[in-house]
Order: sequence, then structure tokens, then C-alpha cells
Amino acid sequence: MALTLTSLPQIAAFGFDDIIDVRSPAEYAEDHIPGAINLPVLNNAERAEVGLIYKQDSPFRARKVGAALVAANAARHLQGALADRPGGWQPLVYCWRGGQRSGSFAQILSQIGWRVELVAGGYKAYRSLVVEALYGRDFPCTVVLLDGNTGSAKTDILHRLAARGVQVLDLEGLAHHRGSLFGAMPGGQPSQKAFETALAGAMAALDPARMVVVEAESSKVGNCRLPPGLWKAMAAARRLEVVVPVGARARYLVTAYADMVEDPVRLSSVIDLLRPSHSAPQIAAWQAMAAARAFEDLAAGLMAQHYDPRYNRHRARLEHGVEAFEVEDLGEAALEGLADRVERAVG
Repeated sequence: MALTLTSLPQIAAFGFDDIIDVRSPAEYAEDHIPGAINLPVLNNAERAEVGLIYKQDSPFRARKVGAALVAANAARHLQGALADRPGGWQPLVYCWRGGQRSGSFAQILSQIGWRVELVAGGYKAYRSLVVEALYGRDFPCTVVLLDGNTGSAKTDILHRLAARGVQVLDLEGLAHHRGSLFGAMPGGQPSQKAFETALAGAMAALDPARMVVVEAESSKVGNCRLPPGLWKAMAAARRLEVVVPVGARARYLVTAYADMVEDPVRLSSVIDLLRPSHSAPQIAAWQAMAAARAFEDLAAGLMAQHYDPRYNRHRARLEHGVEAFEVEDLGEAALEGLADRVERAVG
């Protein structure tokens, strides 16, 4: 039996023991249904080989070679990843379009006695729901932007709001990036499709009757692009701006970007990326600060000369109900106080 998906949360509600993506590792890595495990019936090279045979030789031979490879890989999964599954195990299986790969694997599993279901239309059907949610509808909630210059601890405050039960959307968390040129995180970013899947899932969990707090971002978080509907809602949103002195922000950044300051080669290479925007003497001065481990001075200089002017120009185009929250430092007590004040403002 094939299940037809009509909403993004539907798969989780079905309660299958496992969701199995039988596509190649490359397909799975680009994007997959949340929670799915990858048990490919054709690996990357095998999929390319079968496709080449199909185009250059004959569909019949391609199906014959493909069937042998699927059978061999299915046997490997049965003896490996699925060896401990009990008799009552109920998996949901999908491939790209719900065709031969998932159908073949599901048939083998069902012959064992497991109650297997397929996703009608496969990953492509799930992807269409993601695209509709992000590009075919308005953003579902009223947005409140948590704004502030670089180093204002906006992400920290956002997490504290979430812990208090405030409805938030953590774009940097979904994009696995801290937003700035220096914001890359270990492991890299998800693909655009994977980011969109995560974002659509997070949006589906929002209560449209409640406001949602979103950290102010540009239209891209690292390399991940925001969908137009969300960006439009953010551009029109009321803004709560955290205002902190440069020195306090610099101290905070040195801790928040500890991975960067402890990697001198990486830090130097990122500073070099600023050359198109700043003079050679300025770049040399920042490089000297980095080499001398004068990280607070470096952070302060980068904010004063690079980030703050750009933030201010961007904000000038988005003046909508600004409410300032001033604080002198970003210690634990101050951050808790800020979270309390923002929570009251959001209501």
C-alpha cells in the first residue's frame, strides 16, 4: 500500500518504526524526509552505471543489472542494519518517485512478513509539500524581529526565549551558520533543499495565532536563502533592538566565536575576504591584531569599521516600530534580564 502525503507533519503522526530512504547516498545527503535512515539499494556509482546502461544500451539490460544490484544490497541491509528488527516491525519506505527502487525493496521486506508501506510519489511528493509551504503561501505568523548589531547576543537571547515558552524560529540553527562572514560552523551548512525541509518543518509546528520571534537576518544565512514569504514578513515586522556598547559586544564575541579565534589560519583567511571592502592598511592592521591574539580589539575594530555601518544602512530601509532594549554588559544576569524584558514585550 502507498500512503499519499497531504501535510508535512503527517509522516511523524503515522508512527512507523523506521522511515527508510533507499535512494543513493548522494541523493540522501542533499535532502531527505526528516528522521529517515539511508539504506540505499543502489549506491552512487551503481545508480550512475544503471542509468548509463539504460540510456546507451537498453532499458531491459538496465533493469536486469539493477535488479541484481538491488537484491545484493537488500541482502546486505538485512544482514546488517536490519538484522535486529523484530517480527512486528513496521517500516515506511520511499525512493525518488515511489517507483522501482522502493517497490523492489518493500517487496523483499514484505516477503519476510514485515508490514511495509510506501510513500506515494516518493521524496518528490514530500518535496512538493515543502515547496508549497515555503513558496506557495504567506508566512503563517505575525513576526517580531529580534535585532541588534553584531555581538549583541541575539541568538543567545532567542534560545532563552524558547526555554521560556516563547514561540521562536531559529534561522541560524536551521542553517547551521551564525550569519556573518565569520559565522561558519563545524560540519558546514545543509544544502538549500535540506535547509528548506528543516525550515518548512519548523514553520509547520508554529501556532499561527501566536507571534513568533525571529532573529534579524539578511535574505541569506550563510549560503542558505530565505523564501520570499518569510523575508517579506521579516521586512515588515516590528523590531526589538538590543543596544549594547562596543566593548561589551567585543568581549562577548571572543567567547561566542571561540572556534574561530582558536584557529589562526582560518581567522586570517576570513579577514582576507574583507579586502574588496577595505584598504590594504586596514586589513594589515586587523591581521596584526589577530596574530597578536588581541581578539577584543580585533572584534571591536571589525564592528566599528565593517559590521555596524552595514547593519545601520540595512536598518534604515526597515524602519518599523523599533523598540530599544539597552544594556551595559552581556553577562549571565544581563542576558536573563534581557530575555525577561523581550518576553514581556512580545506578550
